[in-house]
Amino acid sequence: MFQFRVSWFRRHSDRGFGGMENPGYCTGSFDGLHHPSDDDDDEMVDIAGATLDFSSTDDVPPLSTGGYEEYSSSSSRAAGMNGNGPSKLVDPLEDPLPGVGTYEDFNTIDWVREKSKDRDRHREITNKSRQSTVALLHSVSDAFSGWLLMLLVGLMSGALAGGIDIAAHWLTDMKGGVCLIGFWFNHEHCCWKSNEATFQDRDRCPQWQSWAELITGTSEGAFAYIVNYLMYIFWALLFSFLAVTLVRAFAPYACGSGIPEIKTILSGFIIRGYLGKWTLIIKTITLVLAVSSGLSLGKEGPLVHVACCCANILCHLFTKYRKNEAKRREVLSAAAAVGVSVAFGAPIGGVLFSLEEVSYYFPLKTLWRSFFAALVAAFTLRSINPFGNSRLVLFYVEFHAPWHLVELAPFVLLGIFGGLWGALFIRANIAWCRRRKTTRLGHYPVIEVLVVAALTALLAYPNSYTRMSGAELISELFNDCSLLDSSQLCGYKQPANTSETGVGNSLADRPAGAGLYTALWQLALALVFKMMITVITFGMKVPSGLFIPSMAVGAIAGRLLGVGMEQLAYYNHDSFIFKGWCSPGADCITPGLYAMVGAAACLGGVTRMTVSLVVIMFELTGGLEYIVPLMAATMTSKWVADAFGREGIYEAHIRLNGYPFLEPKEEFEHSSLTVDVMRPKRSDPALAVLTQEGMTVGQVEALVESTHYSGFPVVVSQESQRLVGFVLRRDLLISIDNARKRQEGVVSASQVVFTEHAPSVAADAPPPLRLRGIMDLSPFTVTDHTPMDITVDIFRKLGLRQCLVTHNGRLLGIITKKDILKHMAQIANRDPDSILFN
Repeated sequence: MFQFRVSWFRRHSDRGFGGMENPGYCTGSFDGLHHPSDDDDDEMVDIAGATLDFSSTDDVPPLSTGGYEEYSSSSSRAAGMNGNGPSKLVDPLEDPLPGVGTYEDFNTIDWVREKSKDRDRHREITNKSRQSTVALLHSVSDAFSGWLLMLLVGLMSGALAGGIDIAAHWLTDMKGGVCLIGFWFNHEHCCWKSNEATFQDRDRCPQWQSWAELITGTSEGAFAYIVNYLMYIFWALLFSFLAVTLVRAFAPYACGSGIPEIKTILSGFIIRGYLGKWTLIIKTITLVLAVSSGLSLGKEGPLVHVACCCANILCHLFTKYRKNEAKRREVLSAAAAVGVSVAFGAPIGGVLFSLEEVSYYFPLKTLWRSFFAALVAAFTLRSINPFGNSRLVLFYVEFHAPWHLVELAPFVLLGIFGGLWGALFIRANIAWCRRRKTTRLGHYPVIEVLVVAALTALLAYPNSYTRMSGAELISELFNDCSLLDSSQLCGYKQPANTSETGVGNSLADRPAGAGLYTALWQLALALVFKMMITVITFGMKVPSGLFIPSMAVGAIAGRLLGVGMEQLAYYNHDSFIFKGWCSPGADCITPGLYAMVGAAACLGGVTRMTVSLVVIMFELTGGLEYIVPLMAATMTSKWVADAFGREGIYEAHIRLNGYPFLEPKEEFEHSSLTVDVMRPKRSDPALAVLTQEGMTVGQVEALVESTHYSGFPVVVSQESQRLVGFVLRRDLLISIDNARKRQEGVVSASQVVFTEHAPSVAADAPPPLRLRGIMDLSPFTVTDHTPMDITVDIFRKLGLRQCLVTHNGRLLGIITKKDILKHMAQIANRDPDSILFN
């Protein structure tokens, strides 16, 4: 492992404007790149600023790999078999070279080229399939490989999600005690095996003992409470320490949610190792530890990252996905759907989440395969049955009472609260994360995690609603009270006639009792605690999702409002608002429904999801009749949050990290032209170009060495500047290096030609090097007076990495995706240098 230094970035980031820039690496957004010192407990910073390991073989290997050297040496021997001279001129078009057409780390893929390569491959297979039975079978297997890959992704992701759920539940319960008949049983499973447990006290059984009972022999009294309190803090610190240490030591990319980076990768950016096997292993382990530590985070976002890691690893089993970055991103889009499917038990919601929130390119074929993969993953998770209730999620509920039109007003009120909370959370969290990057706080991630974990445990334990896990809290808040429910939230005064019931199995509205008032105070304190602690927790160097904490905030607010509405209806059932539909003894208001609507509103305010969020919540509850309240709250939440800023939390983190992500939802409203954005500017050096003939190998190598551009336009001549094509720096270097080994006579004085026919050379001159095969003969061009809004649309819809600018056929300059992002940042009065990568 090695560490990039800030000096490397400074040396490579300030470049001229001749061609397409090579990726810069870490400016102010990654100020944690520093020389290790004794007073720092960690050198790990945000994703691109971590101690990275580029020796992974998960992705396309670099230039100097054994396979390439072996290929080159064997080809060189073959070329020299017939005497000293070469048997023929080497043409990369006729004899493809390993490495040509691949991309370096932190670069953007060329979607057009990748799709063209796949069409050529498919056309070749189709033509061959008509010639022989073997080729036909190969064609069938090629068509079937995509579905097989989806099956494997669904099976692997579902199995991992089931294991994570079981392990997290077990370790969470371990903070409170241990099962005497088997330490591997969680609290619920331990008491299932007990004959002494009753339905009312089903969580109490002699087989499960708290740490106070084990250490002091009693579970009552102040000393026993202190022992349990200290053990809770001890386990929370231990789990969080293990999580951050494993992330720091083995897989820096395993921290955070992963969704911002996955969105960037799906847009065409390459982050090698982010979806590798070590990231998968460490993220799976540390996700269990982080959730079990009691930190205010969820596992739903990281499960999307886990599913994408599974997909990326399995892609290497199939040639067409291993060798084509665009095809691989189709699989990753489906994997994102799988992640949400196993996180919420919502296969359809997962497909819509991938389509609405994370995917950049989502053809109809990917929609079908996403649906199939989400189905397989949900079936696998259901077969494992991690919660022991034959459900896919922990907080599955069913409400029996219908909602009424008057209740739309409080539902909209919850939507307003969700939008305000979402806007506030995004601003506060981004400000905190920016402070983490720009101060010494970012140099001590281990200490930060331990301090936050200790603070969370210290404040959470006294309140039963913050002590329980986020999923259990949401389950409690969604719950609809029944006659045998012993929860404090069901602490109503019992009516004189206990036969009064509402619709179905639900109870009629009742006056609040002392237990309910106590629960409401605890929930109000839990709401304030969750809102504050989640701001500083999300973004730490442990796996951390945002779905569950956001839903918990909304569910608490919704339950409080629901109980308030319930009591209002009970004491004012004769008023004009409730008269006619809320008669005495009826079950008019369902507080659990308000909790569900509030959860959707807050999650929508933070992420700005709409359609997929409503479907996910509908799949959680199984109630079709509650779609309208969910839609009203979610849409209101989005409108209110958008009034304060159109970015969701994931887009905000993408911008904070400086990723080259061209947001498809953002409108470009400025009236600038391409000549205003292109490089070089009037005061800059001329564009660095190659000519189609007349340059020697030495001159080309000198040009490549003296610049750091990722590609060069090819023109007819320096005088005419008529455009011929575009060649990538990586392909150029590989081809020249390979030609020196395979084609005898290629020296620095050899001519480099990009023409269709090699020019005539003198008898004593070295043979020319033909590189037409690596040149893009149809690079995308726009004129210098093309409006920038059209150019931005071209980049978005075609996935371009660069576009050449011409005037009357003459080459003027170049526009890259980074140039567009910098220009958009300037228009929005943001620092254009915050776009770190090309």
